Amino acid sequence: MRLQKPRVAPLQDSEFTEEQRDALDYFIREGWVLNIFRTLAQAPKALKRFNLWGGYVLSSRNDLSPRDRELVILRTGFMCKSGYEWAQHVVIGKDCGLTDAEIARIKRGPDDAEWSDLDRAMLQATDELVTDHFISETTWKALSGLTEKQRMDIVFTVGQYTQVSMILNTFGVQLDEGLELDPDLRR
Repeated sequence: MRLQKPRVAPLQDSEFTEEQRDALDYFIREGWVLNIFRTLAQAPKALKRFNLWGGYVLSSRNDLSPRDRELVILRTGFMCKSGYEWAQHVVIGKDCGLTDAEIARIKRGPDDAEWSDLDRAMLQATDELVTDHFISETTWKALSGLTEKQRMDIVFTVGQYTQVSMILNTFGVQLDEGLELDPDLRR
């Protein structure tokens, strides 16, 4: 974690205004308002729009398989040194079929010899997007096993989770109860 305490405090239920409750409606109804959403509720209009795009990236409208999507999200979170993002998506990634061994290898990146060619290409694309904001021609060709829309969805997913990581890191969003900080992401 980059910060040991929040810069932007997450709101407690008793602090929500009507507009903030409206922006958090789905999460309140589901009974799980995570710290990221409690924090973003400080800007409820932005939160509503953030949720629309994030909802696309995490939905079946994203043509990446849930496993591939989580592979890309976890690599993005690790590259951005986002302890919160990593902790949340380790749980989601396991639910989507990633193994403990794969999750450990995500931290090592695309050069790990155990990746399939396509996994390696997706991880390489993620690294290039995070560091250079561009997928090289070589990597784009290595992604040829994906559809055009799936390649676009890699860019959309990395872009969304780079933004999410910046938000989490800068605002100092702390881990939700029950999550564990990865030792490689301690500052």
